[in-house]
Amino acid sequence: MTMIDHVGPMRLPDTAYNMWTRGELDDFIHAPEGHRVEIIGGKVVVSPPPAFEHNAIVGDISYALAHAHAARPDFTWRTDQGTGLSLVGIGEGFIPDLMVLEQEVYRAARRSRVKTLVPDQVELVVEVTSSGNAGNDRRPAERRHANNKWNGYAAAEVPYYLLIDRSPKVTRSILYSIPDQGSAAYLHEDSWAFGETVQLPEPFGVEIDTAEWGPWGEPRS
Repeated sequence: MTMIDHVGPMRLPDTAYNMWTRGELDDFIHAPEGHRVEIIGGKVVVSPPPAFEHNAIVGDISYALAHAHAARPDFTWRTDQGTGLSLVGIGEGFIPDLMVLEQEVYRAARRSRVKTLVPDQVELVVEVTSSGNAGNDRRPAERRHANNKWNGYAAAEVPYYLLIDRSPKVTRSILYSIPDQGSAAYLHEDSWAFGETVQLPEPFGVEIDTAEWGPWGEPRS
């Protein structure tokens, strides 16, 4: 992971956030193909492509939601991977590992051919930690270390944030809810150890099997 303070030596023709929303920032900083370029805490953050195990966890979550969509006529949620989330009014631009949208919102965004989504369109975001950037995803240990994705999603009032923390010291899935815009914090959380079934509450009502999930590091037997 590389961080670039866009108010430092690098001079951009516009704010990093504005360039990000227009899809111009990747080319300007010459990010390698497949790398993610985000604006987190006022800095340009460039992250390498995630490893297979990271993506497999995202795939498990997406599969559980897709299975519910196929099995339940009343299930109206769709998933998105790889699209940016523009935090309008905050000046941050994230690329979540997964976003969940109501089906009609998904279709409308598709018809409009939008480049990025905005928080009002999204009900749930998912982040899976990697060893190089886990601090961007977690609840900050202290308020003075605030302004990361956890704060950004809460300030933007994304209703649910599912964090899959693969640190060997944590290995838990944490569902944050009840975002408070004023404090840029989530007021409630539920969590499950790896191996336990994640229970996404209504409006989803979905169970996610985590039996194959494990920490980053050495291959598991």
